[in-house]
Amino acid sequence: MPNDTFPDAALVLAGHGSTLNADSAAPTYQHADELRRRGIFAQVLECFWKQEPGFAGVLRGVFARRVFIVPLFISEGYFTQQVIPREFGLCPDGQTDFPRVQPRGAQTLYYCDPVGTHARMTEVILARARQVVEAHPFPSAPAPANTALFIAGHGTGNNENSRKAIEAQVELIRTKKIYAEVHAAFMEEEPRIGGCYHVAQAKNIVMVPFFISDGLHSYEDIPVLLGEPEKIVKERFRAGQPTWRNPTEKHGKRVWYAAGVGTEPGLAEVILERVRQAARFGVPPSGGGRRG
Repeated sequence: MPNDTFPDAALVLAGHGSTLNADSAAPTYQHADELRRRGIFAQVLECFWKQEPGFAGVLRGVFARRVFIVPLFISEGYFTQQVIPREFGLCPDGQTDFPRVQPRGAQTLYYCDPVGTHARMTEVILARARQVVEAHPFPSAPAPANTALFIAGHGTGNNENSRKAIEAQVELIRTKKIYAEVHAAFMEEEPRIGGCYHVAQAKNIVMVPFFISDGLHSYEDIPVLLGEPEKIVKERFRAGQPTWRNPTEKHGKRVWYAAGVGTEPGLAEVILERVRQAARFGVPPSGGGRRG
C-alpha cells in the first residue's frame, strides 16, 4: 500500500560511509531526513561501516518494537550478505544463510534486501539520465531515441553480483524502448567505460554511474576514463568545480555525465518498498520463515 505507515517501527538505513569523503554519507542522511519528515516510522536512524554511528551500536538508540534494516548498497555481496548481518548479530561471521526476521529481546529485526537490486531502481536511473540532459541542454536536449544510455559500475572479479545488478537494469530499460541503445560499462571489467565511444552508434551518450554515493570513482576516475586529462580533473575537483562539463564532445560524440543515483529523490520510495516487502514476508522464526 503506497500510504501505509509503521508507527510501531524504526527504520535503520545502513550505508557504507567514509572517513575521507564527506559526500559518501550524504545519500543516507538525505533519505533518512526525507522519511523522517514524512512521519511514517516511529524512528529513523542512520549508521555506517566506515564512520560513526556504526552498525554495531545503532540499535542501542532504538526503542520501537519492530526494526527494519535497509542496506543502502547497489548489489548483494560481501557487505550485504556478511558484514551488515554480522554487525547486527543476525548471523555468525561468514554465514550467508540466516533468517531475515529474528527476535532481539522484545524487538523483532527485519533485514531487508539492498535498494540497488529493486526493480524500481529503473525509474531512478531513468530520472537521473533525463535530469542531466534537461539541466544542460546546450545546444539542445537530444531526444532519448537519438541517445545511447550507459549504466556505469565498478565491476570486480571478486563479486559477480555487482555486475549482475547493472546488467539487470540494462535489460529492463532496453525493454522500455526509450533509448536508441542501452549498455553496461565498467571501471575494472569489460566492457570498459572508455570504450563507450566505440560501442555507441548514436551521436549522443548519457552516462549514469550506478553508485549510491558520489566519491573519487564518480568525481575523478570515471571522467578520466571518459577521456578528460587527469590533471584537469584534479584541478577542477580541488577548485570545487564539476569534474566533467556537460555536454562534452569527444571522439565525435556528445557526452552527458550524470551524478550517482544515490541522491535521486525517488530512492526514498525504493527504501519504503523494501520495508513493505519485509513486512509482508516477516514473521519471527518461531512462526517459521526463511527467505527462499
